[in-house]
Amino acid sequence: MNHNKNQHASTLRTRGESARVLNEELFFDLVYAFSVTQLSHYLLDHLTLLGALQTLVMWFAVWLGWQYTAWATNWFNPGALRIRGMLFGIMLLALVMASALPGAFAERGLVFALCFAGIQVGRTFCMLVAVGRDHALAPNFRRLLAWNCVAAVFWIGGGFAEGQTRLLLWFGGVLCEYIAPMIGLRFPGLGRSSTAEWTIDGGHLAERCQLFVIVALGESVLATGIAFGHHAEWHAVDLFALLVSFAGSLAMWWMYFDTSAKEATHVIEHSSDPGGVGAKFHYTHVILVAGIIVSAVADELVIGEGSHHAQWKYLGPLLGGPALYLFGNALFKRVVRGFLPQSHLYGLGLLAVLAVFASHLSVLVVGTLTTVVMIAVATLEAVVRRRAWAAQATEASSKPHPH
Repeated sequence: MNHNKNQHASTLRTRGESARVLNEELFFDLVYAFSVTQLSHYLLDHLTLLGALQTLVMWFAVWLGWQYTAWATNWFNPGALRIRGMLFGIMLLALVMASALPGAFAERGLVFALCFAGIQVGRTFCMLVAVGRDHALAPNFRRLLAWNCVAAVFWIGGGFAEGQTRLLLWFGGVLCEYIAPMIGLRFPGLGRSSTAEWTIDGGHLAERCQLFVIVALGESVLATGIAFGHHAEWHAVDLFALLVSFAGSLAMWWMYFDTSAKEATHVIEHSSDPGGVGAKFHYTHVILVAGIIVSAVADELVIGEGSHHAQWKYLGPLLGGPALYLFGNALFKRVVRGFLPQSHLYGLGLLAVLAVFASHLSVLVVGTLTTVVMIAVATLEAVVRRRAWAAQATEASSKPHPH
């Protein structure tokens, strides 16, 4: 009995000090850099409404696989041998799943579905075995495993189906895994969980989200560099397109890391319900990161198709990427600060105005205007936040100090 307790203690992270992101987790994220690249390329090759819906459901699968693993490594120590083995097993399945992604709605649908179901069910089963039946977290993991199994039926069923039936079944699987935490993982015969029971290290979870944002922004920079490198000759207009794309990525980085990342870490670390805040982090980041992925497609279009007329199929990523990012970032900052930043609402309004006449412009001009909007939003927010910080500092220094 004591041996089992010691084994569980070494497998679980200790809550006496802040949990650090370990090398195992950074190595694990590499496969998701590949997944993000595959998603952006799939969308670029399928610029239709159906292609967008297919990309969306696959993005949900990629994000769910990463998100649930981030929670697992928050509870469990990735340096422990059995957890390291679980992490690398998930990594291998995620690599095969990402490789199957271009054919997920064709001949490799079952492979994609089996890999995803294997990741979700296998991880939770390993977590349940690792804590043992009597641990306080065990009932939570049993409910999670039950929902993972229900979702797996939809995914594997979709793998055997074809066309729109596959898409509908996979969306059903996504809904299972997204709605379940919202209702406390309530499951017949197993009860329900409270977010207060999701004992997590808030700083670790915030850092994991920030690292995934970096992974996604890396794809945006990578897409820009590859598209630029494909030009046989570099003319002034090509260099301008490169500058536009890079400036857009920089504005996205600035909006997230300059004004909100540290605040987010502080909020979740000092929350009375870090599990509840952590769940909101993941619900907002799925939108925010989707915006970065779609913007990477827009960057490739700006550099590769800049002189072409902005057809409707191009306007989806050109306007949709920045709009998704601003919307997701605004929701994230509402979780952090308790209110929606006006700068982001202004930006969404400007993008809506641009959408009215964008079809009369070239791809490069539309891309340039959306980048100007993103830079304006980042600048406005930075100025407002710095003034607020300065006012707080002045107010704090003016208060009499107790002797």
